[in-house]
Amino acid sequence: MEPEVLERVAAGEVVDWSGDVFPELLAEGEPLYGYVADGYWEDVGTHESYVSAQADVLSGRVDVEIDGFEVSPGVWVGEGAQVDPGAVLKGPLYIGDYAKVESGAELREYTVLGSNAVVRADAFCHRTVLHDNVFIGRGANLRGAVIGKNTDVMAAARIEEGAVVGEDCVVESEAYVHNDVKVYPFKTIEAGAVVSTNVVWESRGQRSLFGPRGVSGLINVEITPELAVRLANSYATTLKKGAIVTTSRDVSRAARTLKRAVISALTAAAIDVRDLEVVPLPVARFHTSQSGVSGGIHLRTSPGDPESVDILFLDGEGADLSPGAQRKLDRVFSRAEYRRAFPGEIGELTFPSRGVENYSYDLLRAVDTTGVAEAELKVVVDCAGGTGSLLLPSLLGRIGVDVLTVNNRLDEASPTDTPAKRMRDLERLGALVASSGADFGVRFDPVGERLAIVDENGELVDGDRALLVVLDLVAAERGGGTVALPVTTTRVAEQVAHAHGVAVRWTATATDELTKAVRSGDEEIVFAGDGRGGFVIPEFSPTSDGIAAFVRLLGLVARTRRSVGQIDGAIPQAHLYRRSVPTPWAVKGSVMRAVVEAAGDRELDTTDGVRVLEADGSWALVLPDTAEAVTHLWAEGPDPDTAHRILDEWAAVVERAEG
Repeated sequence: MEPEVLERVAAGEVVDWSGDVFPELLAEGEPLYGYVADGYWEDVGTHESYVSAQADVLSGRVDVEIDGFEVSPGVWVGEGAQVDPGAVLKGPLYIGDYAKVESGAELREYTVLGSNAVVRADAFCHRTVLHDNVFIGRGANLRGAVIGKNTDVMAAARIEEGAVVGEDCVVESEAYVHNDVKVYPFKTIEAGAVVSTNVVWESRGQRSLFGPRGVSGLINVEITPELAVRLANSYATTLKKGAIVTTSRDVSRAARTLKRAVISALTAAAIDVRDLEVVPLPVARFHTSQSGVSGGIHLRTSPGDPESVDILFLDGEGADLSPGAQRKLDRVFSRAEYRRAFPGEIGELTFPSRGVENYSYDLLRAVDTTGVAEAELKVVVDCAGGTGSLLLPSLLGRIGVDVLTVNNRLDEASPTDTPAKRMRDLERLGALVASSGADFGVRFDPVGERLAIVDENGELVDGDRALLVVLDLVAAERGGGTVALPVTTTRVAEQVAHAHGVAVRWTATATDELTKAVRSGDEEIVFAGDGRGGFVIPEFSPTSDGIAAFVRLLGLVARTRRSVGQIDGAIPQAHLYRRSVPTPWAVKGSVMRAVVEAAGDRELDTTDGVRVLEADGSWALVLPDTAEAVTHLWAEGPDPDTAHRILDEWAAVVERAEG
């Protein structure tokens, strides 16, 4: 190009070479020359041309040396990539270095996976380009899309032809991105959202680090060692230098790896660490509540999801952090205002001895077990391959119970319960109880925090029924005081409590609400439970403790002349049902206003969400989820038909309010 051509580009004006300068030169008769080159040329300025260029490389139209192994015609796999034999691959396609494709995933023609990309089971990709470090969740469906690096596409999301998602985005579960939509970098598409226009400026952002189970997420996708270090740094910054913090974990490798990162960050921030190593969660809470300890961090596999992890932050009494303390930690984390220790201030790491023995000693001293040895009880205990197996056999031996223990080992391969595993184990537990003539059986969750009960006939007494049985035993023995229960509990519990002269204090559903009720001191709380296998034994601890609840249950059963099955049979049946309705974040306020308006002059209870009470005692509760884009509904009536009708009525109100 001759220099004088540039004089035709006016300063401060938009000038296009092919639309302005070249036509002007041709009109004036100036010479323009072309060159016919051998080879391949594609201007990748559009989505279509970019995807077409990828297809041309894979089809061999371009003379490019593909870095990988051609494992079958047209299927190229990079170094270190893991492709399950159960995955469906229909080339031509390319799988980058150290990528992972799980069984059941299907990769179709002209799909490209960058380095370290992950495609989970049952996901589908066709003519799709995934850049480096992209995560595609279970059952996701992508056609003709381009996904930028470090982006997570979660389970069952769908991204259609021509869509482009920029780097560092999150497309949450079951979201739907329409054809030709552009999602700019650093955006979050919330769960269940339907996106039909470009997302340029909007960014939902993360409302809070904390969910109902602490900080939770997929291992090495959402919860990484780097994140664990930043979280531990943030937590340490909220404490004084020289404070003592306990650390502990479940049996999983992921928790072990992340705990090491947490310990390094804490000691680097001038915090002394007492590492309890592998212990049940109630034991971790117990030691964190001891004098001189400022808090604790416990890492466990998320209940029901072996591919996720929870990081639980505890206060100085062993309970989950209060909402105020969570917000303080969240602010430090978001601003990255971490405290650093000088070389002489680096914290110490110690490993306390006799942690399990001290817990057992204090538990037996606090909980009434009189009459257990004389009753000659026989029980079956399922430790679920979890940390309870470190404690329960020796504890029960000291009590004097004839016990058959199963799954009494640390099972690193199954660090959490899946629904199928839990039901399979409970069926086996019921069979063992019935065949052995045991008085009852219990199954703990893998961290010892919750338990399910099986009666003497081998029948499962779970959830609300287990709560009602234990409540009946406690209330009958105490004959006074108050029990704390979440508002989602069946009102049959109120009948059981009042029959024995015990009052009921209704609380919100958040995990720390029962603990707050026990701590408050306003009333003598004699028992608390959440209806999901979590029980609080106030004479020992203000937090949920499955092991303490079991010891309390042993004493109660030993001192009564009724079996678990007899107690359960005497309690009226409850007709309480639950449903969840997907609700975008933006309309949750409108939904709750619509519920209040639809209630009219009926009595309302706003302890948590909005509970609408009917004249006949029936009720419905509408409660927006604080962590997910859903609204939960409960309804209870005198019979199943009434309860279902009420549930349908309020679900319709919620759906209409969403528009």
